Amino acid sequence: MDQDVHFMKLALLEAQKAFDHEEVPVGAVVVMQNKIIAKAHNQVELLNDSTAHAEIMALTTAFQHLGSKYLPDATLYVTLEPCFMCSGAMYWSKIGKIVFGAYDEKHGYRSIAGEKNPFHPKTEIIGGVLEDECAELMKTFFKIRR
Repeated sequence: MDQDVHFMKLALLEAQKAFDHEEVPVGAVVVMQNKIIAKAHNQVELLNDSTAHAEIMALTTAFQHLGSKYLPDATLYVTLEPCFMCSGAMYWSKIGKIVFGAYDEKHGYRSIAGEKNPFHPKTEIIGGVLEDECAELMKTFFKIRR
C-alpha cells in the first residue's frame, strides 16, 4: 500500500500541472518494476481533443516507451476513477493493475458499467488511494470555475 500511496502522490503532481493549465486536474503515471515509464495529465483544452485524458496520454507514452501495445506487467495510477472511454483503452492494453484516487459518481466507469467489470479479466483494480487529496483538487478546480 505504501507503494500505491507513493505513486499516487506523483500522479497528483501531474494533476496539479493540469490544474495550473486550466485543465480538469487529472494526472496519471504508468509504473513497471517500481519505475515510472510514463506520466501525463489532462490536455483536452490544450489539444482541443476530447480524448486527451491523462490515462490515454500516459498509456500512449508507455506503449511507445516499451514498443508494445500490451502492458500486463504495468500499473496505472490515476487521480480520478477512469471514465468508460479510458476503461476501454485500459481493457485493450491488458494492463496488470489500475489504482485510482477519487471516485467519480457521474462519469466514472461504474456509472455506466455498474457491477460489470469493463477491464481485462486479469486486471487488478484498487480505488480510493489518497481519495480525499484527489477529490479536493477536483472540488477546488470546479469551485473556481463556477
